[in-house]
Amino acid sequence: MAAPIEVAVCTDSAAQLWSCVVWELHSGANLLTYRGGQAGPRGLALLNGEYLLAAQLGKNYICAWELQRKDQLQQKIMCPGPVTCLTTSPNGLYVLAGISENIYLWEVSTGNLLVILSRHYQDVSCLQFTGDSSHFISGGKDCLVLAWSLCSVLQADPSRTPAPRHVWSRHTLPITDLHCGFGGPLARVATASLDQTVKLWEVSSGELLLSVLFDVGILAVTMDLAEHYMFCGGSDGSIFQVDLCTWPGQREKSFQPEQEHGKVFRGHRNQVTCLSVSTDGSVLLSGSHDETVRLWDVQSQQCLRTVTLKGPVTNACIMLAPVSMLSSDFRPGLPLPHFNKHLLGAEHGDEPHRGGLMLRLGLHQQGSEPSYLERVEQLQAVMSSTLEKNVLGGQDQLRIRVTELEDEVRNLRKINRDLFDFSTRIITHPTK
Repeated sequence: MAAPIEVAVCTDSAAQLWSCVVWELHSGANLLTYRGGQAGPRGLALLNGEYLLAAQLGKNYICAWELQRKDQLQQKIMCPGPVTCLTTSPNGLYVLAGISENIYLWEVSTGNLLVILSRHYQDVSCLQFTGDSSHFISGGKDCLVLAWSLCSVLQADPSRTPAPRHVWSRHTLPITDLHCGFGGPLARVATASLDQTVKLWEVSSGELLLSVLFDVGILAVTMDLAEHYMFCGGSDGSIFQVDLCTWPGQREKSFQPEQEHGKVFRGHRNQVTCLSVSTDGSVLLSGSHDETVRLWDVQSQQCLRTVTLKGPVTNACIMLAPVSMLSSDFRPGLPLPHFNKHLLGAEHGDEPHRGGLMLRLGLHQQGSEPSYLERVEQLQAVMSSTLEKNVLGGQDQLRIRVTELEDEVRNLRKINRDLFDFSTRIITHPTK
């Protein structure tokens, strides 16, 4: 079986010749181009290996293409407002979009809008799922980074506002980018900000692991798969390579370019907006407002290839090409449904989706089956009652044991007293 092919997927804000271009990473050969719109920054996502989604720059819809029907726009997903960032869950079940200060979560199979999260105070600038789709991270211009549990968001009481699992508020200027490492709920998250810092967090505990201070604002951040290095794109066009294995125990560090020899990639003439690392960690892809995409050798920091686009680069990432991207005969397993703009669907103005079929399993059990959180609460109550019984039962046994020991002590004292009296009589009344 042939090894999977790594491809670079890029977009620019001009979109004169195409909306998105796909080229083979190592040879530079163009493989595919998609036409029909201008993708905004952090607005490109692959859905289930079958569709390519692009949030349109300054517009209130998302373009969707089948990977092989590149010249025919498959669908426009209408949104309540301009989409500022976009991502999809790795399992292909959900689509997340930032619209102003709100986060919209859709279910792909039905197109239903499941929840609207309103915990940011300014525009949401970046979104990303963890590798196992159990959590997602949001960053905004309000300087906040929020870590959300997908299960908690979906199971939340409709009368209550869903709360994030962690609120990270250590940045002092808008969040520009974030990157989730591997590990699912145990993953580490890197966040970049205009406050000239990049911070590394732990999803499980919410703790800050590392904060690195630079001389310029940071607009892009990524890590290699092994998480040995963190790459940070600066507003001056430089790319900084941070070794995560050389600073044990130090939570705050200043990056000194003059002391970090061989750790700075130089070549871009304007701010770096996108960064991505190849699977083996040997190649780094960068996009910039200087209208170029560059491919770098990580070990030597040398530029291997420069691709000139027609406008500032808005998205540039490395991915393993799905089978559907390279096979002309491939078609999606299921068509994309109509995506609702409102939580309650047609009752609030959405057109009902005609010609579709919604299958509900176990309809007779609806309303009687406890939710996940209710089951957790029931389990906790059972465990608490069991623990209480064990503790109370242990106290009863302790009282019985104490009583037995007290009786034994009284008997020993009586025996000791009798021995004393006997010995005294023998000494004071010796036998004749």
